[in-house]
Amino acid sequence: MVNRRDLDPDASPQAAYGARLRRLREERGLSQVELGSQAEYSGTHISQVENARKLPTLRFSKRMDVVLEAGDTFEREWREMTQASLLEGFPEYVEHEGRAAELRLFDIGIVTGLLQTPEYAQAVAYGDVRRGTITRDQADEVVAFLAERQAALMRPRPPTVMVVMDESCIRRQVGGPGIMGTQLDRLLEFAEQPNTVLQIATFDIGERRALYLPVNLLTLPDMTVIAYEESQSRGHLERDSTAVWPLLTAYHQLQTEALSHSASVAMIQEVRKDYP
Repeated sequence: MVNRRDLDPDASPQAAYGARLRRLREERGLSQVELGSQAEYSGTHISQVENARKLPTLRFSKRMDVVLEAGDTFEREWREMTQASLLEGFPEYVEHEGRAAELRLFDIGIVTGLLQTPEYAQAVAYGDVRRGTITRDQADEVVAFLAERQAALMRPRPPTVMVVMDESCIRRQVGGPGIMGTQLDRLLEFAEQPNTVLQIATFDIGERRALYLPVNLLTLPDMTVIAYEESQSRGHLERDSTAVWPLLTAYHQLQTEALSHSASVAMIQEVRKDYP
């Protein structure tokens, strides 16, 4: 019990999670090592989560629910912790994203989240920490949540993913040359997949660029299309077809003006030469 310390469940959602984990573990007479062994984690990992030194992930939470026979308690707590750092409408959007048949994504300035490497995502999140808009813990939650979103798309029958990125996404260096080089490699790997389309909306499109804010469009299994848009401080999930269809039309127009898939790959390869 060297690592044991008292926790105030009211101190933070992470502390409440850790306190519950410790209580249920001890009620079942399990040591941290024993619980870790049953859940396929180390005892040290269990200790760090219990003491609020390490953020739990969705996978970890689901394993705790199974091993400790806690229903969906830890999964719900994880979602509440994570969603506290997200914009309005985004948690609901993510629920649909994980089961969508087709995704159409458009981003400006920053590589779209689902294609970010962990290092790139962390650099973006820690930039927000330096600006004082979120805490370090919240940044870690955002990065962990992004990893869970990415994993949810790795299915036996993956969705079709169409991505249009403004040229600024590949020109703007994030996290230093090494991180940016690896991120560009990730884009090239994505472009090689049979279920993907990647296009660059070049600077010279000018006023012909049909969208001026990031937008995500999802085609659900029942062929319903929903849209998610966000500004700097707000997010909005749109279901009404009268609002969604103009966005879908604008996306199609944007694809027409953007470089082809092969030309986009060639541009990324050219930009990649600037990095070690």
